[in-house]
Amino acid sequence: MRRDEPADRLARPRAPGRIVAGVTSDALTYALVTPARNEADNLPRLGTAIAAQTIPPLSWIIVDDHSDDGSLDWAAAFAAQHAYARALAWDGPAGGALSEGRREARDLHAFRFGITSLPVPADVVVKVDADTSFDPDYFERLLAHFAAEPELGIAGGLCLELEDGRWVARSTVATHPRGASRAYRWACVADVMELEPRMGWDGLDEVKVSLRGFRTRQLPDIAFRHHRAEGGRERHRLRARALSGRASWFMGYRPSYLVLRALHRARRDPAALAMVWGYFAEAVRGTPRCADAAVVAAVRERQALQTLLREGLPART
Repeated sequence: MRRDEPADRLARPRAPGRIVAGVTSDALTYALVTPARNEADNLPRLGTAIAAQTIPPLSWIIVDDHSDDGSLDWAAAFAAQHAYARALAWDGPAGGALSEGRREARDLHAFRFGITSLPVPADVVVKVDADTSFDPDYFERLLAHFAAEPELGIAGGLCLELEDGRWVARSTVATHPRGASRAYRWACVADVMELEPRMGWDGLDEVKVSLRGFRTRQLPDIAFRHHRAEGGRERHRLRARALSGRASWFMGYRPSYLVLRALHRARRDPAALAMVWGYFAEAVRGTPRCADAAVVAAVRERQALQTLLREGLPART
């Protein structure tokens, strides 16, 4: 999978498109990849949401990461009933505790395995986590944005999470689509394949594609439901926030920015202060950071004081 792949590899007959917001939405095609480890409780809900889409995917690759709860069996049964679906067992090494998966970026490994297993390329490839669901026109509207904005490289809908019985929007930086439902234009897939598998990869990919002239953004007019809160597989919020600090170290965050970000979040969640501990613990250990100097420089440029004064601190995530 290379950046210099011939454009005609994507060429395929197009069906007449439906019009969404003045744009022919299904002039583009899409494929889905779902990394899954012990997601037997979530996959049926996701399968129902995908089967109900107004525009079906070219492919849905479900990549099972050594589950022991029957996830792969469910995926195989679904694939037997839906021609676009395929259930695969990731051939990587078996992991330890579920919470270790984020540290090891196992979702990136599984996502890339799914991409290389696609039977044909699609104009847009979407990483869809098993613990999500969405309205029937979600991908139709998503494709409409990619059709209308040729410079759009990575995008995703607004993330909704259940809070006190209500679905509440989780704000984030406008340029940062949540990792639970994250769509890539095919031209940006190569950037994902080059990433070092470390927690924080789904932030560095945005920087890489922006350096090539693409835009990344959250789409506020469409939304998906996230049925497990960020860090939900961590047993303690302090541990989840510390992990976020460790990822920030790898990504090359400025220490001043990291501290300001933690204090900003701590107004609502005191556990956010653990980000500072996680960050500086990695610094003391001398843990290697992202080796791509251009990407790290771009990350730090975004965190410069003049940028913060112009755009403000990122919203709570």
